[in-house]
Amino acid sequence: MKIKVYSTPICPYCNALKNFLKENKVEFEDINVAEDKKAREEMIQKTGRMEVPVIEIDNEIIVGFEKEKISRLLKIEK
Repeated sequence: MKIKVYSTPICPYCNALKNFLKENKVEFEDINVAEDKKAREEMIQKTGRMEVPVIEIDNEIIVGFEKEKISRLLKIEK
């Protein structure tokens, strides 16, 4: 399962999402769209928005820290 998180360092929801993934031992690629212009354009192309965090789980895109949906996709027990 390939997981990408598009985020910025100052976004509290981005940090909450990454902490949630780490606590549940989920490996992910963290992409800083504040520094990486190409990644930022890729994120905007995928979502049509300039909003973070964006998580991509096996080509499924979720904008925002939607804990329940992310938990369901990753089969994380509550």
